[in-house]
Amino acid sequence: MRVVGILAALVALTTGNALAVEGTARVAFVGDVMLAETEGPGRLAAKGGDPLAKVRAMLSDAHLRVANFESSAGTKGKPDPEKPFSFRTAQSALVGFASVFEAAGLANNHAGDFGRDDFAETLAALRGAGSKTFGGGRDQAEAHRAALFERNGVRIALLGYLDFFPRWFAAAPGMAGVAWLDQDQAALDIARARAAGADVVVVVPHWGREHEPKASDRQRRLARALLDAGADAVIGGHPHVVQDYEVYKGKPIVYSLGNFVFDGFEDEDNVTGWALFADFDKKGVSSLTTRVVRMDADGSPAPEPAKAGPCWRRGEARMSVCRKPGSE
Repeated sequence: MRVVGILAALVALTTGNALAVEGTARVAFVGDVMLAETEGPGRLAAKGGDPLAKVRAMLSDAHLRVANFESSAGTKGKPDPEKPFSFRTAQSALVGFASVFEAAGLANNHAGDFGRDDFAETLAALRGAGSKTFGGGRDQAEAHRAALFERNGVRIALLGYLDFFPRWFAAAPGMAGVAWLDQDQAALDIARARAAGADVVVVVPHWGREHEPKASDRQRRLARALLDAGADAVIGGHPHVVQDYEVYKGKPIVYSLGNFVFDGFEDEDNVTGWALFADFDKKGVSSLTTRVVRMDADGSPAPEPAKAGPCWRRGEARMSVCRKPGSE
């Protein structure tokens, strides 16, 4: 029955693509997805449940779905003794994750919870389940290489970066790890993505202060530098809350999408997140719309139609709250 359910969900996810305009690719971005076996979403998955059940239909209206995978998924190593929490997702749970998210961002502060060998196994496990990874790799070159997708005639590059400790887990020559957010290196990565044929380059940073609703001066400076270097949009995460947003030189910045699948929080701002739908054409981002989700006690999200997030269309000087929840 579980296999049948996942196959039905895949049909729903693919049929939603027929709604998109030819020459425009719709990409859904969500924030932190944490399926660790010791936490609520992972325990639900272990019992045969689906933490993503209530949002699959909402996410079906996209050609590509992107999530931050906030966990290890290997079997090696030991928990990081310097951390209060070390997250590990059972590899059996990756099938459900990959049935929704074709792209898994790994540039986050929990990717290295069990060390470099475990991280290399995590890369292989996610790819084996069907998710292309970005923001991390088996060495420095791979970690900084964009993940490329072609959808509806538009070539989209995704680059992920960590700008939050532990910095020791940055990838290095011959050493698996995540891509660290260095401004000059990121500019080179963006240029290489363009040279590889990308029409659109999106940077997905893991950054900022936890539980802060406003982006820091550092986030703002880095975001603008990334756009000046040639990125078309910056869509961030990590603070466990949604943050503010802006338009810089005609390009959108959303500083944090907040949590998407995560338990252990009670405050309303921690259990509320955004799914961001971006429409891309060969000129860049043509529009953005957000749909609000709310997580239950198990950390599973469901659409929250009574609330609205930001919307934007190309040419508008600023983003504004969507007129109707889920509207474009």
